[in-house]
Amino acid sequence: MSALICGSFAYDTIMVFQDRFKNHILPDKLHILNVSFQVPQMRREYGGCAGNIAYNLKLLGGDPLPMGTAGKDFGAYAEWMNQHGIDRRHIKVCEDSYTAQAFITTDLDDNQITAFHPGAMNRSHETRISDASGVKLGIISPDGREGMLQHAREFAAANIPFIFDPGQAMPLFNGQDFLGFLEQATWVSVNDYEAELLQERTGKSLKQLAGYVKALVVTLGAKGSCIYAGDKIIEIPCAAAGKIADPTGCGDAYRAGLLLGLARGMDWETTGRIASLIGAIKIAHPGTQNHHFTPDQFAARFRDSFGYSY
Repeated sequence: MSALICGSFAYDTIMVFQDRFKNHILPDKLHILNVSFQVPQMRREYGGCAGNIAYNLKLLGGDPLPMGTAGKDFGAYAEWMNQHGIDRRHIKVCEDSYTAQAFITTDLDDNQITAFHPGAMNRSHETRISDASGVKLGIISPDGREGMLQHAREFAAANIPFIFDPGQAMPLFNGQDFLGFLEQATWVSVNDYEAELLQERTGKSLKQLAGYVKALVVTLGAKGSCIYAGDKIIEIPCAAAGKIADPTGCGDAYRAGLLLGLARGMDWETTGRIASLIGAIKIAHPGTQNHHFTPDQFAARFRDSFGYSY
């Protein structure tokens, strides 16, 4: 079953400053700030929520169908997707824009200065759910505001069940916007901080929010996750990670696990554990698409981690 993954595609340029920002920023001169940091370490990663989710779902043996907008510099990313057998037919390339990209500089205290250019991402509303045939399941992950609103309406109109995953796009919406998404979505997935924001913006408790959908999934970092489904609260343990290298992209990996379980009709206990395990695998690797495994290898690790096979 193809899963239509609506969301962003981006390049992440990550640089490391071998000192501390505080040693080079004068507090009493912030009004005339003019600094430059030499960054001898730099790497460029393939990212964006739709790209990350699709990559992870493909590793799991799923059938991802990503949808979004990219720019004239998308060539290297497109080749990367080709190498991993990820379908690109619903990625629109806007030749007059750049692909969304983040420029992140980190110092030795793990402080970060980030500049984000949305580029083609803000034209995500130019893609339409109706262009994808045979889709039975979907997800709306962070993207351009208009695109997210439009895709939710289109999923609902087509009676295609979908996960609403607001993530980093939460600042784009108010309480009424969120309630509109909840009324159309089948499932919602947020982290613990986003869950607090969702309650604050809507004025509703988690229990009330869960009443809008078939399941509300809240990830809790090292504490695992909770799935509010009907009148049940299902606690999912955190899978053991070999090491902690980089948490970036763990949420996207987790969403891929949810999609696999939903596509295959698994129960929430197993679906949540699949999501937890792939998040643990991802966190042991820098970047968002640098971990590798086969579906059989993942199934064996799942069995070793949880004591049963899915």
